[in-house]
Amino acid sequence: MSLVPSHLPNLEENPEQNRWYLAYTKPRQEQIAQLNLEQQSFEAYLPRYKKFKKTEQGPVALFEPMFPRYILFRPRRAEQSISVVRSTKGVATIVRFGFEPALLHDDLVRRIRLMEEDRNQATLVELSNLKAGQTVRLKHTALGDVEGLIQSVSSKRVAVLFEILGRPTVVQVEHHQVEVTDV
Repeated sequence: MSLVPSHLPNLEENPEQNRWYLAYTKPRQEQIAQLNLEQQSFEAYLPRYKKFKKTEQGPVALFEPMFPRYILFRPRRAEQSISVVRSTKGVATIVRFGFEPALLHDDLVRRIRLMEEDRNQATLVELSNLKAGQTVRLKHTALGDVEGLIQSVSSKRVAVLFEILGRPTVVQVEHHQVEVTDV
């Protein structure tokens, strides 16, 4: 399965086009920069990762920039200048090392795309750092010293075995209500 969309040109013919430039965006304007770069005939790539937000209806998947304030881009044509990128809406500057613009090889970008794809297909349980057998502590301040052992993890709840009043009791809590204790 190819991670490069089929509508993109074949860039293997020109090795210079196998490199990506890096732009530093204005705060929270990564998507604006991406849209404007694409409108200027640049190929723009904004890696995103999936995270979950708690709502009244349950966890909802959100996609946020993997590298906040950074976007990758490259010209679609060999003669296309990158100088216009500096004044592109949403872009603060082109990342440079001295006078030379920062370059990322296509292979690295492909690995980022693979990582992005894997994470974005993962479920809440797969992304959770909570696993059966871990010791956790309740986050609530009044009960912050209460520790328990995770029995199971589902997409909505974590079953934790606590000792309450001298008796083992399994309590169902939401993911955000517990934290893993340092072992």
